[in-house]
Amino acid sequence: MKKLFTGEFKKNVVLEALKEEKTISELASENEIDSRQIFRWKKLVIERIPELFDEKKKETEELKAVNKKLEESYAEIGRLTTQLNWLKKKCGIKFG
Repeated sequence: MKKLFTGEFKKNVVLEALKEEKTISELASENEIDSRQIFRWKKLVIERIPELFDEKKKETEELKAVNKKLEESYAEIGRLTTQLNWLKKKCGIKFG
């Protein structure tokens, strides 16, 4: 049966592995997990470190995309409002 580990647990194990005060085998034994799993977690963390420093750039790009979508939505609302008002006048319909 596959064990499920919390992010907090993984973080603690990887931090200990990065300190290199204990061997991976010692950490695996202490935490009752396979040493290969610790190597995978450690590799993943090391690979993703650059993303942490590029997060501001990523957030800026996401914000630009959201703002663009918002502008498009406002433009569509304006277009639909204009069409609705034209139809109201054309058909003589009064609301409210």
